[in-house]
Amino acid sequence: MKIRAGGIEQNVLVRGPLDGPPVLLVHGNCSSADFWLPLLRHLPEHWRIVAPDLRGYGTTDAAPVDATCGLGEFGADLLALLPHVYAQPARPVVVGHSMGGGVAMDLAIAAPDRVAALVLESPLSPRGFGIGGAGSVNADFVARLAAGDRGEDAASPRTVLRTCYVADPASLGDDEELLLDTVLSTVVGDGNYPGDSVASGDWPGVAAGTRGVANAMDPANHDIADAFAALPVKPPVTWVRGDKDVIVSDTSLFDLAYLGQLGVVPGWPGAASRPPQPMVTETREVLDRYGPYEEVVYANVGHSPHIERPLEFADLLRQVVGA
Repeated sequence: MKIRAGGIEQNVLVRGPLDGPPVLLVHGNCSSADFWLPLLRHLPEHWRIVAPDLRGYGTTDAAPVDATCGLGEFGADLLALLPHVYAQPARPVVVGHSMGGGVAMDLAIAAPDRVAALVLESPLSPRGFGIGGAGSVNADFVARLAAGDRGEDAASPRTVLRTCYVADPASLGDDEELLLDTVLSTVVGDGNYPGDSVASGDWPGVAAGTRGVANAMDPANHDIADAFAALPVKPPVTWVRGDKDVIVSDTSLFDLAYLGQLGVVPGWPGAASRPPQPMVTETREVLDRYGPYEEVVYANVGHSPHIERPLEFADLLRQVVGA
């Protein structure tokens, strides 16, 4: 359904009775609400499940992203949506995948009393993601997104889905075309993904701009570590990740500094000035300061445990909602 909230028209997947246990599913970058469908099949029918397309994804308005707010605009969109989709007052369990984990944390910072619990699935670090902003994003991949490329060569969105979103391509199963549709729903441009590129005199020659998604995730614009750790009201946190994640990792293949250390990206100035970002370690440090939390690590799983281990993820979510 389409709902106008927060000044934009949001496309929202809604299931279950209005008075059911509320669950909010927040997708990540280069995906949409439909990225949750492999999990939804295994969740109780009586839950009130809401999964919106974030701005610039799926069929929600391609409203521009102000990167200087970090991921704050996405969180504000969700906060504006809540009264339209849940019985009031409602405090949903918020499940955020990848960038959506950062959006979920931003939502908790803005309105901690509106969040019953957080399930952070492969979340980007509370200290941001990568360096260089939009200028560090593979331009060929962006062009293929814009063209709706469904091919199978090395830089295609399909290959990225198979090799980076999951550890085992076979786990995509019959959902591969559906999931590729969600990747290709990403709106490309300076205001959305990846954003505007800014030149820099420092390596890697680019810096975070002021518009678009990749810039919003850059550490220059998204560093919520201290704000999240210091929340006066602390919803319970369950942190879920796969041990084979190549996107959010202490050795991320999407981190130019780590690739520079490997010799893949030339000109790396060394760890003294451009150390690789220890994303998992940063998240653990922030959660240690936040308070009690549960960390769940799936063996031989990549960036999307809810796709690779949907039954186990559904059982975990039942425990969180039940609590």
